[in-house]
Amino acid sequence: MENPTQPSLRPDYGIDAPGVVRNLLVVGSVALLMCVVCLVLPRTDWTHSLARLGAQLAVPFLGMGGYMFYSSKYDKVREREWLLDLKPGGWRGDETVLDVGCGLGVMLIGAAKRLTTGAAAGIDIWQTQDLSGNHPERTLENSRREGVADRVTVKTADMRQIPFPDDHFDVILSNAAIHNLYKVDERAAAVREIARVLKPSGVCILADVRHESQYAGVLRTNGVTDLQRRDTSIASILFAIISLGRARPFVLIGRKPPASS
Repeated sequence: MENPTQPSLRPDYGIDAPGVVRNLLVVGSVALLMCVVCLVLPRTDWTHSLARLGAQLAVPFLGMGGYMFYSSKYDKVREREWLLDLKPGGWRGDETVLDVGCGLGVMLIGAAKRLTTGAAAGIDIWQTQDLSGNHPERTLENSRREGVADRVTVKTADMRQIPFPDDHFDVILSNAAIHNLYKVDERAAAVREIARVLKPSGVCILADVRHESQYAGVLRTNGVTDLQRRDTSIASILFAIISLGRARPFVLIGRKPPASS
């Protein structure tokens, strides 16, 4: 029987955008309370209108906040396995892998689990507003708990200036990280860097919630010409509805052509 006084050995991959999740749940809860209060008050035109407004706000805000919390706490591993399975040709085990914006290591560690003689590196600037508890030591602790510490390294580095040489990695991953760069030229710089450090015949898997056409254009301009798009289905529909079309999750799978002989 598990001893509740002992620390859990399960990895903790944090909550994505914790401030956003908090705000969504707070606004949704206030809207729900307003709806309930107005329903128990004597019925008038204004109580009816406020009740309807509260319901209209509570459903999307609580739904989105709840979905983001659930996805962060319980769905990350399933999602990462789905993303990693998208690698064309499967995994050999000897790949060199880079996770751009690795956070607490969910993608990084998932890739490392598929390696035998290969190695996986992660870079991040460890912003806690993007991920709760974001810190390199916690990423390394998760790798120890998952039994892959010997295949994982992390660096504090900006994705706009990736500290690795050209044509270095067989596989490059990035999941919901690049959109945190708010300026167009900064996102372009990050995607150019990904293309630069990707080996000929290498594969990149970029998953995000917006800016798909920009990423695709920068990849093609910088030599990653074989691109496929995958949609995340239910998640895409939910994000599109809640964000009024401003966000739509997607996955771009790119391959750099082999080097000319």
